[in-house]
Amino acid sequence: MSKHRPPSQRVVITGLGALTPIGNTVADYWKSLVEGRSGIAHFTLLDPAGYPCTYAGEVKGFSPEQFLEPKAARRMARFSQFAVVAAGQAIADAKLDMAKEDPYKVGVLLGNGNGGYPTIEEGVRTLVAKGGMRLSPFFFPMTLPNMAASQVSLTYGLKGYSSTVVTACAAGNQAIGEAAEVIRRGNCDVMVTGGVEAGISLLGLGGFAVMKALSTSFNDNPSKGSRPFDGKRDGFVPAEGAGILIIESLEHAMRRGAIVLAEVLGYGASADAFHIVAPDEDGAGAAKAMERAIQDAGIAPEEVGYINAHGTSTPLNDLTETLAIKRLFGKGAYSIPISSSKSMIGHGLGAAGGMEAVACVKTLLEGVIHPTINQEVPDPKCDLDYVPNVARQKDVRVVIKNSFGFGGQNACVVFGKFEG
Repeated sequence: MSKHRPPSQRVVITGLGALTPIGNTVADYWKSLVEGRSGIAHFTLLDPAGYPCTYAGEVKGFSPEQFLEPKAARRMARFSQFAVVAAGQAIADAKLDMAKEDPYKVGVLLGNGNGGYPTIEEGVRTLVAKGGMRLSPFFFPMTLPNMAASQVSLTYGLKGYSSTVVTACAAGNQAIGEAAEVIRRGNCDVMVTGGVEAGISLLGLGGFAVMKALSTSFNDNPSKGSRPFDGKRDGFVPAEGAGILIIESLEHAMRRGAIVLAEVLGYGASADAFHIVAPDEDGAGAAKAMERAIQDAGIAPEEVGYINAHGTSTPLNDLTETLAIKRLFGKGAYSIPISSSKSMIGHGLGAAGGMEAVACVKTLLEGVIHPTINQEVPDPKCDLDYVPNVARQKDVRVVIKNSFGFGGQNACVVFGKFEG
């Protein structure tokens, strides 16, 4: 696999952090995934009266003051709070001691889609009711999409390469792939990377509702609303959260005696150039991203033991992803287990790739593939092995993580079990 690269260019994962609708630690999140527990419930962060969708995947029981100084918390939008807290979990998990690191060799690269949407909505209300001079002086520092990465950098003293990927639902996954490239070209030894989103707001709900992108058929039973690849799927369920990885060169990890959890083997990206929101109907762009990631990893397609799907629960995306997998793997597609974390956490938009990457690493470590829940009505066009409803024991050595975003953005990362 990636042993053809020197240790300074092999990228390994040494820490994980997660805030999700089914757990505010990696351990709780993973336990819920394996048990097939849904985090989809009626909105509490807003009143959805008058909207066709009344449910979402909200992060529950999160109080920023438990983790952050009150003044610092007030000056961060919710998505930045998530990023800082999940990054802190990952840094602690990696036992990364910044007092022993060159801060200019530790960087941050996060993905998100919207920035501080709830704060933007609040600012617009203030503008209309009281005028622009009554806006908070922290309005822009709270709402700009790059501020999650900035706040992580500020909080932990990370002075290396810092950037933000804003490619809609592909952002978290693409951030991980790009962060690995930062390490491979020698800009940093360590990167804090992943995805974050906290866009649950009337602005977001309305925008997606008028596009008819959301699930609307399960207002009486929200836990059934996210059902990727199922014949009754009718749209995605909005969600929020953060999934953060600490990645570093193998050389650096060995030098500091870090415990290696898994390896980033390869990364590929492509664009559909097809439609502003719909995926290319034949799956060509998605297949190309997967193909490039596999080639970058230096593996054969038959070595892939599991695919963590984008799996949004929309009629078109799930069909297109299925076609893309068949396009790349041919008849072999039918022997690869596939599951969608979104069946339990909903669609975290820019955070999705980060949260799902954490699940991929746990799959490699634990030898368990979490299920795709709510598999009740077969769709003859989605006829692959989606690990329906019950987790499966399997020694997985190579995982593909797919993420596809509005605008035709496709990103794929290949993770592998670490082999020194």
